Amino acid sequence: MVPHLVTALSGPINELEQRIIDSMPATERWFRLEWMEHTPPFYTSVDIRNAGFKLAPVDTNLFPGSWNHLSEDMLPLAVQSAMAAIEKICPEARNLLLVPDNRLHNSFYLTNLAQLARVFRMAGLHVRIGSIDADLTEPLTLKLPMGDQLVIEPAVRTDRRLGLKDFDPCTILLNNDLSRGTPGILEDLHEQYLLPPLHAGWSIRRKSRHFACYEEVVKRFSKLLGIDPWLINPLHATCDDVDFSGQGNMDALRATTDSVLGKVRRKYKEYGINERPFVVIKSDNGTEGMGIMTIRDSKELDDLPVRVLERMRAGKNGQQVRSVIVQEGVLTNERINDAVAEPVVYTMDRYVVGGFYRVHADLGEDENLNAPGAHFVPLAFHNSAHLPEPGRQPGASAPNRFYMYGVIARLGMLAASYELEATDPLAEDLV
Repeated sequence: MVPHLVTALSGPINELEQRIIDSMPATERWFRLEWMEHTPPFYTSVDIRNAGFKLAPVDTNLFPGSWNHLSEDMLPLAVQSAMAAIEKICPEARNLLLVPDNRLHNSFYLTNLAQLARVFRMAGLHVRIGSIDADLTEPLTLKLPMGDQLVIEPAVRTDRRLGLKDFDPCTILLNNDLSRGTPGILEDLHEQYLLPPLHAGWSIRRKSRHFACYEEVVKRFSKLLGIDPWLINPLHATCDDVDFSGQGNMDALRATTDSVLGKVRRKYKEYGINERPFVVIKSDNGTEGMGIMTIRDSKELDDLPVRVLERMRAGKNGQQVRSVIVQEGVLTNERINDAVAEPVVYTMDRYVVGGFYRVHADLGEDENLNAPGAHFVPLAFHNSAHLPEPGRQPGASAPNRFYMYGVIARLGMLAASYELEATDPLAEDLV
């Protein structure tokens, strides 16, 4: 299924699409050279917004869930990418331990785990699922919505290795974003590959650092294409020591918001865009669409409703939000059956393997769609993202549009690579 994109006939994105398609040999060479110098994250998902006049990622997840929302058509490429990734990291691998988060009673998350396990089994590995939750002491058999079963076993730490009672893996794949902190059970593992590394977890990772790396990547890529970096880069700034108690001083956040809004207004004026600019304020660490609000004027911060303050005060697992990123808001003008939609692109190793549209019928084009009530439309990339159709009129070819989304996702993936290199605690030891 290829959803109709209502932005298909808009101007600037068509020009960008044309430039990317025309520059495909240079673009692919550029990525190949980058991957010679940098190691891609093991897997990512990138949320992208297409405003018609601007196309940009708004979030990059290094522990992507929702693999169950990708179509069956993506499986061959996902399996092939998994084979390539494992071959580079641990060629002799036979056993893989998949470590989930604690949402073991969420049927959607369990279906995601089952799909991930399926991909790696089809890649030729023995796959079992081991929880690091101390409350799980016995194997847990859970029924999936389609009638299948999933067995979750308690992970066991012996000496300097992690495994199960009768299962010693070479590779450990985390599908747990470590937002509660780095658990000791995962530290100082001996001769086991932990993917992604511990410093990719949200106890260490910051969105502001990621988008600073993305800005660096985009400046060089935009020079290659001869475009304004702003067309594919959301402006942002960071604000620390924010107090959402309702009694705290919001002066610093107001000033940061005014600064970002001012920069966006100048860009809108430069391009003749008549939309009203907005920013999205969100926790600098954390995930799952929590701790997010949309602001069009800094004066809105003077009298935030109690429910908004409560939502902003605590992120995932109830952790207090004190640092935020103020990010340029990017509209989404894509629609599926009259509901607003945004593409989410999945990668493994350095390859785009698939994606879906996140769709929400009750939210607007300027709102965060990663919210209760969202549904998902699978979108296979295996026969579109890597098979563009040069010569087609911009906006008329779905493969060309999806290839462009894949390029943006890979820029986000490359930025994540830069980010992980910058925060690697072993980097100094390797110099």
